[in-house]
Amino acid sequence: MAEQDPVPDIDEEDNPNYKPPAKKELGEILKADDDDESLRKYKEALLGAGASGDVIIIDANKKNVIVEKLALCPDDRDEMLLDLSVNLKEIEKKKFIIKEGCQYKVKIYFYVQRDIVQGLKYIQKTYRAGIKVDTKKLMVGSYGPKKELQSYIQPQFEEAPSGMMSRGDYKIESLFTDDDGNEYLKWVWHLAIKKDWE
Repeated sequence: MAEQDPVPDIDEEDNPNYKPPAKKELGEILKADDDDESLRKYKEALLGAGASGDVIIIDANKKNVIVEKLALCPDDRDEMLLDLSVNLKEIEKKKFIIKEGCQYKVKIYFYVQRDIVQGLKYIQKTYRAGIKVDTKKLMVGSYGPKKELQSYIQPQFEEAPSGMMSRGDYKIESLFTDDDGNEYLKWVWHLAIKKDWE
């Protein structure tokens, strides 16, 4: 069987007529409506230290988004973390184990540096025995640069499959991208659905 392409394709848009808004530089946004005190305070709350107009650099990495962690957040347990700052080959060896039928959300931790990023998206394709069984796209949103770690959590819980036929190992290909097609991180990880938590 041919090897699966490890890069989730992003051409399966929900709305092919969608056009992202024109990009504006951070300085241009900060100078707009400069005489409006309430708007200035809103920008400060939204951008934190970035509202001063200083360039925020967390890492010499040229990308504007640095993806740090992915978490699975079951409704009745602590979040399960996957460190995405390590070597991608190490990430591929990691495996989350969850109980069949459990409710959970996906959470992503990331830094934004240098400039505002528009239309961040998390795309996930799930495979079992080499066959794609699910594709998920989460619209993360637009974020300004901040020194602080930012995060996005899926708004609704989803339910893990249940039943004997659903138990087993799943390969997941993930991509963190944006409206402009910038690929901030793509990685492969594994999930095991079991009868009970281990």
